[in-house]
Amino acid sequence: MVGTGAPAATPADAPTAAPDEAAERRDIARGLRLAVFTDTYAPQVNGVARTLERLAEAVRRRGGAVRVVTTGDPSARADPDVVRWPSVPFWGDPHVRIAPPLLSRARRELLAWHPTVVLAATPFGVGIAGRAAARGLGTRLVTSYHTHLSAYARFYGLGALEPASWRFLRWFHGGGMRTYCPTRAVGDELARRGFHDLALWSRGVEHARFHPGHRSRARRLAFGAREDTVLVIYAGRLAREKNLEVALKAMRVADAALPGRFAFALAGDGPFAARARAQAPSGATFTGRITGDALSAFYAAGDVMLFPSTTDTFGNVLLEGMASGTAVVAADAPPTREILGDGGGVLVAPDDASAMAGELVTLALDGARRRALQSAALAASARFNWDGVFDAFLSDLRALP
Repeated sequence: MVGTGAPAATPADAPTAAPDEAAERRDIARGLRLAVFTDTYAPQVNGVARTLERLAEAVRRRGGAVRVVTTGDPSARADPDVVRWPSVPFWGDPHVRIAPPLLSRARRELLAWHPTVVLAATPFGVGIAGRAAARGLGTRLVTSYHTHLSAYARFYGLGALEPASWRFLRWFHGGGMRTYCPTRAVGDELARRGFHDLALWSRGVEHARFHPGHRSRARRLAFGAREDTVLVIYAGRLAREKNLEVALKAMRVADAALPGRFAFALAGDGPFAARARAQAPSGATFTGRITGDALSAFYAAGDVMLFPSTTDTFGNVLLEGMASGTAVVAADAPPTREILGDGGGVLVAPDDASAMAGELVTLALDGARRRALQSAALAASARFNWDGVFDAFLSDLRALP
């Protein structure tokens, strides 16, 4: 991955900070006034929205100030540090909101708030407006890369737009001083495609929230899993680009190979929900969108987690499952390989439902192998810690020339 000499925001172990370390951390962002322009934010539930919400909290805890400009949402709570623009549901997914690029309004926001850095986090209406306003006013601008739009286009039959999407993304991200990437694998791909000034902004996991200690026999029984049952779980948006059809086929094939040995549970919601219910094995549980303690218990109840996506730039749900002690069977994609590390899970060829089903059957019959993979996933997740990630990222923002 190429860079500009910026310190990489790498995963870090998570020992409890000593008092002097905690005091030092409180000052990391002092003097930083960060304006974030994003087309997705809480209460929306997705990896980008959750990461940016954590970023805002991290800035405040470290002595800085943050203002988020985002799309309106009828279910959002009022927050003086979150500015919401008029928006409408996206036709392809009503959980997603879209807003026009209100350039004059973005300029007024910056003139009124005086940020030291602008982060344009999404290449859509709000992000484009923030990018334009920052460049027009000469405010330091950085961008972050979260979504493989070109890969999404292929899933929705728009593959002919892929060259144009890469040209657009090079334009959008080329306007800033940095483009932050969630994994080295993503940075390497962007470098090959002509992006420049790349730096790593990794991700972490809340180890107290996602932990094997949340495992509950009652929750497993609610999902139809007895002591001798292998509970296979999926977590994430129920959307075509997550390659969910591959996981569902693998579940059906494995269930047919070992009748009565598996239970299946899926957490999340999205435009593919109805088709997912129709394609899932009989008796599979769909929890819908869950958060908090219910999500912690969901992950910990599982024995094996399927991660079929090849479009994720960083699998937040993958890392949460690993930290909860689930074995992982995943489609082989560079970002996933990077997160799993050496032996943190089983990788199968993308789109190969038969291979994925074969691994499920093997793990159901070989308890020792399954437990070894659970331990390996837990160990691999320990490398990722939010405090280390944000300390490095915010230090880099403050050091921008």
